[in-house]
Amino acid sequence: MAAVLQTTIAGSLPKPSWLAEPVALWAPWKLDGDALTQGKRDAVRLALFDQEHAGIDIVTDGEQTRRHFVTTFIEGLDGVDWEHKRTVRIRNRYDAAVPVVVGAVARRHPVYVDDATFLRGETARRVKYTLPGPMTMVDTLYDAYYKSREKLAFAFAEILNDEARAIEAAGVDIIQFDEPAFNVYFDEVRDWGIAALERAAQGLRCTTAVHICYGYGIQANIEWKKTLGSEWRHYEQTFPQLARSTIDQVSLECANSHVPIELIALLQGKDVLVGAIDVASERVETPEEVAGVLRAALAYVPPERLYPCTNCGMVPLPRDVARAKLRSLTAGTAAVRVELGS
Repeated sequence: MAAVLQTTIAGSLPKPSWLAEPVALWAPWKLDGDALTQGKRDAVRLALFDQEHAGIDIVTDGEQTRRHFVTTFIEGLDGVDWEHKRTVRIRNRYDAAVPVVVGAVARRHPVYVDDATFLRGETARRVKYTLPGPMTMVDTLYDAYYKSREKLAFAFAEILNDEARAIEAAGVDIIQFDEPAFNVYFDEVRDWGIAALERAAQGLRCTTAVHICYGYGIQANIEWKKTLGSEWRHYEQTFPQLARSTIDQVSLECANSHVPIELIALLQGKDVLVGAIDVASERVETPEEVAGVLRAALAYVPPERLYPCTNCGMVPLPRDVARAKLRSLTAGTAAVRVELGS
């Protein structure tokens, strides 16, 4: 029987310097052709090594095979023009040049299935695989075809469901959909966002999760957080809706934030992946700081439903910092397990 407080990460880990530029989001590959294919797989092996040696219970591929957590998936779809980009506002925080939806989006072939199969074959531990959520996909494009965020989201949800079913068949234990847009577009989350997410996860027998956070530690997000005041209560609007959804787990941000911890009580009946590692800082948390976050969460979530995690992906951090943070996560968790008598 697995111990309580199974540790995991939100998804990404820093890439080796020979694969992509360190401490940079969405850095271009340094390899190409067969060398890139092999380099990505070697990087996955390193990501697994770092997680397993730190004691992480539920591992990921560190998203080593993709440059961007959303657009890399979209690159595998029809109906999107990458040559004539348009500038849009991302998450109401910053402008970015993005690809344009010019026709019906479609998945003509598997996108990540081979990578998920490789990951499953490289470790005996439970495996989590991440996919972008439909609302966040919509928010990372310019739509010149559907002219409806809802219609485009459901088109993406059907595509994601096909991909997720194939990934599940590869032996993956958990499929997580990343939806940072859920912390921004509250009316849309209520009106169709949850429904689109459930469509993406429809029929899956493996554990399903959704990750909602305040974003990577990029300057636009840091500046946005400064405007949020002394209490960040965005989760208060989305958690009750997620509690009523068919999604099994919710991954959230708690470490070094102004999120009132009592809000996680709104997720009654769900597994809660409590972010106890701040990914927006290179300072390494002490095990006691990690334990403090977990103890506070245990006042509202039973131990069997609490999963110590990172706030978000760690791809922008130096590799040695990320490894140290993983060790602190597991050490702090171990201390709380002892207190629980587990």
